Amino acid sequence: MATEFFTAARRIAATASIALCATFAIAEPQHGIAMYGDPALPPDFAHLPYANPGAPSGGRIVTAEVGSFDSLNPYILKGSVPWQLRFLTGESLMARSLDEPFTLYGLLAESVETGPNREWVEFTLREEARFSDGSPVTVDDVIWSYETLGTVGHPRYHGFYGKLASIEATGERTVRMTFNTEDRELALLAGIRPILQKSQWEGIDFAESGLDVIPTTSGPYQISDFEAGRFLELTRNPDYWGYDVVPFVNGLYNLDTIRLEFFGDETAAFEAFKVGEVNSNREFNVAKWESQYNFEAITAGDVVLSVLPHARPSGITGFVMNTRSPQFADIRVRDAMIHAFNFEFINEAMTGSAQPRITSYFSNSPLAMLDGPATGRVAEFLEPFADSIPADAISGYALPVGDGSERNRAGTAAALDLMEQAGYTVQDGVMADADGNPFTFEILLESGSSENQAIIDMYVQSLERIGVTPTVAVVDSAQGKERTDAYDFDMTYMRRGLSLSPGNEQNLYWGSLAANEPGGRNLMGVESAAIDAMIDRLLTSPSQDDFLAATRALDRLLTSGRYVIPIYQWNISRIAHDKNLHFPDTMPIFGDWPGWQPDVWWYEEG
Repeated sequence: MATEFFTAARRIAATASIALCATFAIAEPQHGIAMYGDPALPPDFAHLPYANPGAPSGGRIVTAEVGSFDSLNPYILKGSVPWQLRFLTGESLMARSLDEPFTLYGLLAESVETGPNREWVEFTLREEARFSDGSPVTVDDVIWSYETLGTVGHPRYHGFYGKLASIEATGERTVRMTFNTEDRELALLAGIRPILQKSQWEGIDFAESGLDVIPTTSGPYQISDFEAGRFLELTRNPDYWGYDVVPFVNGLYNLDTIRLEFFGDETAAFEAFKVGEVNSNREFNVAKWESQYNFEAITAGDVVLSVLPHARPSGITGFVMNTRSPQFADIRVRDAMIHAFNFEFINEAMTGSAQPRITSYFSNSPLAMLDGPATGRVAEFLEPFADSIPADAISGYALPVGDGSERNRAGTAAALDLMEQAGYTVQDGVMADADGNPFTFEILLESGSSENQAIIDMYVQSLERIGVTPTVAVVDSAQGKERTDAYDFDMTYMRRGLSLSPGNEQNLYWGSLAANEPGGRNLMGVESAAIDAMIDRLLTSPSQDDFLAATRALDRLLTSGRYVIPIYQWNISRIAHDKNLHFPDTMPIFGDWPGWQPDVWWYEEG
């Protein structure tokens, strides 16, 4: 299917430039809100530019998920939850457009108003807004949701709540939040917290719920059937309140049924797709895409192969080193581990060298650090921290590049030299410290990912060449979550998707305050005044120059800190799907991202 993606991609620079350079609108109720400037869509917009308002309703989508689940409450730390639930069942005051860097449009709220410096934000609820049981969404529900999520909910919600000076009803359908810190993004974050039904949780311990209570929400889909660890089925609510009320949802939520089938490993999941038990499958391995997607359903035309581009940052995908562990507290050791990782050989083995490597946290976007020494505002922002950050954060850092051979002589030699600088030498074939204690560590992997296992198998062989023999622990998804929540690992797989509008989530990913909070997302355990300062700058930047400089400086600090061994990036999505499953011709700039599949897809035989 042809798309208008590249037309959308060309809009990014213009949209970002206009938004970043604009001043904030005068405080008055608005239909939407942007991080900078005004929303691209006017107050009378009919639908999102990437949605099809004429799409028919009906049909189903069935996807294969590797792993398991033991909870249906995605808003707490306890349990393992299908990640899609947060996006498919819950709703917030406002909803995010996938076609603008950071713009929200009214959903449960019909309007938003901010103070002149965004020191407060006020929302007016739609009179029509209803929970799935037909009861109205009230200001009391909103206030209870923010207080509950901010105190006993998942840690991802705590940071925002800590920046609230007050939350109060200012009318029958209006609620105002006042902030205790300068942070331009807070007015937007206030609009995207899930709203739950207060009355459902009376006499129930919210933080301890699991499969016993299904949170009542106002979203278009409800959980209709499930078997723990086996499958989860969601059904479209024909009485969903938002149809014909909210322009944002016009053309969305067309499929009657969304079913998630869970499998123990990738092989079983792929076989289920081949025989038709699953009708949509994302493929991340280009070599597999090119060699194994030739089965009968594809050759017969019953399954379509769609390749979809996007313009969002690469994010970081790879193997994170836990700096809380003594083995990885020394940057020279982390650097050695990166040199020992023979990416070019691994990439050839896994993808036929078809996937480019992630070169920084924001690569594939205008926000990425530039090659060579820091200059201009980037250098100015980094200079006060010159004595406490890696020197090449300023002078320039790039990942090592091997010659593609299995032995990787240059990388091995560099790793040995770095380990020696850190106080380790090879003694009788074993890397050890001055007292003869062997250097070793544990790599934690979740079962089911044959790709990660294959990469680690090759990495272990490379490490053995420098006298290091790590232990590889393969656990199920529940154990993996429990251990990573407690930071009980030395090295593990990590994926952090990043957007074109980095904000407060950066504090969760690598801010000092989140470094030791159980269940946090700062897996590397980094605590850096420089990183904290760059995050603060990008949150408070008044201009395009400062915002870009702060983000690029942050990228330099994260990349040169050698916290993660990056693997390859995906600048396109590959989705194989039933020929009767369709998506609009116009792709948003975020591409295949939460909010796109299954939201804008539809089922139509033809």
